[in-house]
Amino acid sequence: MIFIRYESLKQYLRLYPVNSAIIAANLVMFVIMLFNGDPTRGDTLVKYGALTSFPGYDQNWRFITSLFLHAGLAHLAMNMFAIFVFAAPLERLFGHWRYAFFYLISGVLGNVFAAALSGPEWIAVGASTSIYALYGAYLFMVMFQRFALDQGSRSTILGILVIGLVMSFIIPGIGYWAHVGGLLSGFVLYALMGSRFLNR
Repeated sequence: MIFIRYESLKQYLRLYPVNSAIIAANLVMFVIMLFNGDPTRGDTLVKYGALTSFPGYDQNWRFITSLFLHAGLAHLAMNMFAIFVFAAPLERLFGHWRYAFFYLISGVLGNVFAAALSGPEWIAVGASTSIYALYGAYLFMVMFQRFALDQGSRSTILGILVIGLVMSFIIPGIGYWAHVGGLLSGFVLYALMGSRFLNR
């Protein structure tokens, strides 16, 4: 099972510096919002870079900044756990800089997808767009590179995707288009830039 983390904190920081920096950036932004407003309030989220349909806040940089904001402690904790566990193997596969590129670009593409399909008056934040892109990369492996994942890891990914996507659509307030967009972006981007690392 590649998703069980055996590393000590010191080892994790050394082996996965980009992933560690991503987690740190999310934590720092949450603390900043906590002391300068309320992370559960829409106005605070928009002020610090949430993606939104409200007039006057259509800046393109929000497609990136929204990936590092979270609407509450539970939202933050769930996503940071997912990054800590599931992103590490991909950073090792890609290498640090390619992984950073994959994480950011797939997240941005997922957000663009979500913005195009979401209705009026919405606010979107969270790392889950990029997290679903990670799942998209693993889904490609499950479908076309089964040798890359053990049976337990394949079952884990499929289980998370089924449960996660179903919950995305039935629980109010979840950005399901961002999840779908992230999944598709990660699947395609991994096929273009990542699959060759396992095929050579």
